Amino acid sequence: MKLAWLMMMASWLSPVAPHLASQTCLATTVYLEARGEPMIGQAAVAEVAMRRREMGLWGKHVCQVVTAPKQFAPTLVPAGTRLDNIGAWNLAWRIAGQALHEWSLPRDERRYVVPHALSFYSVAVPAPDWAQGMPLAVIGDHRFYSVN
Repeated sequence: MKLAWLMMMASWLSPVAPHLASQTCLATTVYLEARGEPMIGQAAVAEVAMRRREMGLWGKHVCQVVTAPKQFAPTLVPAGTRLDNIGAWNLAWRIAGQALHEWSLPRDERRYVVPHALSFYSVAVPAPDWAQGMPLAVIGDHRFYSVN
């Protein structure tokens, strides 16, 4: 399946099935950002997106947050990118569903992977200017920070 098709499907679902749209957008982000990482790293990526949504950073809905310009992979990779690793997609889907459930709970009942993290980057790319000081966490090839 192609990235453009998935994101179009999510926009169609948004008014009639917002939870399904959110899970589609979040799973797509987890897949593109961290499919080669351990489950905890994928969960951390989902958590950053959910924290931004809760704080209203770049949108009040998951799909708005992950499609904000130059914030997450759905806007950084070509629209024709194929998501063709079905095993990785299924895992990303489950992680996205779990993150949505976790963030539906009251704050004091949530289990956090990277508390306070609002940004991350992969060491596969040069460190961005905002990545100053020690990261909050290092999981796989990703560095997590509290900056936005």
